Amino acid sequence: MRALGRALSRAAGRVVPDPFAIAILLTFVSLGLAWAFGDRSPLDLVGLWGGRLDGDALLPSEVGLWRLLTFAMQMCLILVTGHALASSPPMERLIARLAALPRSAAQAVALTALVAMLAALVNWGLGLIVGALAARSVAVAARGRGLRVHYPLLGAAGYAGLMVWHGGLSGSAPLTVTQSKDLASLLGRPDVAPIPLQDTLTSPLNLCVTALLLIVVPLVLTRMLPRDGREIIEVDPRSLPGVRSAADAPDPRAERHVLDDAWWLAAGLAGLAIAYLVLYLRRIGLGRIDLNAVNLAFLALGLLLHRSPAAYLRAITDATTGCAGIILQFPLYAGIMGVFVHSGLIDRLATSIATVADGATFAPLTMLSAGAVNLFVPSGGGQWAIQGPLVVQSAERLGVPLGKAVMAFAYGDEWTNMLQPFWALPLLAITGLRARDLIGYTAAVMLLALPVYLGCLWAC
Repeated sequence: MRALGRALSRAAGRVVPDPFAIAILLTFVSLGLAWAFGDRSPLDLVGLWGGRLDGDALLPSEVGLWRLLTFAMQMCLILVTGHALASSPPMERLIARLAALPRSAAQAVALTALVAMLAALVNWGLGLIVGALAARSVAVAARGRGLRVHYPLLGAAGYAGLMVWHGGLSGSAPLTVTQSKDLASLLGRPDVAPIPLQDTLTSPLNLCVTALLLIVVPLVLTRMLPRDGREIIEVDPRSLPGVRSAADAPDPRAERHVLDDAWWLAAGLAGLAIAYLVLYLRRIGLGRIDLNAVNLAFLALGLLLHRSPAAYLRAITDATTGCAGIILQFPLYAGIMGVFVHSGLIDRLATSIATVADGATFAPLTMLSAGAVNLFVPSGGGQWAIQGPLVVQSAERLGVPLGKAVMAFAYGDEWTNMLQPFWALPLLAITGLRARDLIGYTAAVMLLALPVYLGCLWAC
């Protein structure tokens, strides 16, 4: 494992460009694939990529570049509110205590991976930010104690939550099929029975996969720790995003209005947000919590813990520089989604899988096809809306349990997250790492975890 991790890490360091360059490259690859295997002309594909043109027709809504603007704003908010929450004095003390627990490099990596994965099982957005903050804090604490830990590997461990999220409480596909109306809308027919969570998230299949991943992923990561001290790259706390130097610190003598430091003003807004969250969660339940609720919770807690509007604003300002990658790249991936969805390319792939599969091979092949599509359409909910109807219809025809088919799709979607830097953008912004620093390690985890997925799909 150590040799594989070292080889893939070195290869990634040589050949993996920055995420923005990857997004541009995938744009042209998607256009080429859609032209070669889809049913649209090059000009049609350009129109779909841009978002409003379907041949000579003007589409009523965006399907390309600008489709994910709301989602991009949500991701910016989860980055800055999560970062601001972690930078509050009480959270810094709590994280410091947690980060001080490891007594070895292996324990540091395993703890980071477990924290990220457990948080992602509750909510994928929570896991993304908590994993990044855990990696950063554990690295700083370890360096302060003289414990040498390879920072890129800690970053990979902090990203591990994205490998279990779709089998957790925020999994898009299994949650969507629990509602008859949502499933009927997806399949285009009214006579559809819902697929209960007992057949998906709490099924023996998912419990087995999740439990094994919680063991295998941290173990694999710890086995990739460099033995040669010359290969270890430690964190430089002074270079971390959001860390102020003494020269940048605000002047305490600077004139401010009395309301800027009013604790009751921050507490009032936080109380309003918490009241709404209580009402909202009573209505929908914890299992259906969405990204907006997570952002509002982060905002409320951050205001309470920073104790004044001025202090919270400073923390948010420190965090906003990390949003550049999200702002720039989300439109490109939205354009790729528009090309893949409306060129018929995904339909052809799913139809091909259904044609060659039988009852025994359908689930593994569905997982692999979902993993391939996820590299170009890295959105679990969006991908399910496209690929889901064909998955369910093919499973019905072949006699495959529908819950198993749904989870096979979910596993493919989360599996190749380890190779797709799209979701790593907030983590990279918080940790100060580059995509090439961790993709080699996450690719090794992806390969070594494949037998877990396929073995459980065959056996359960």
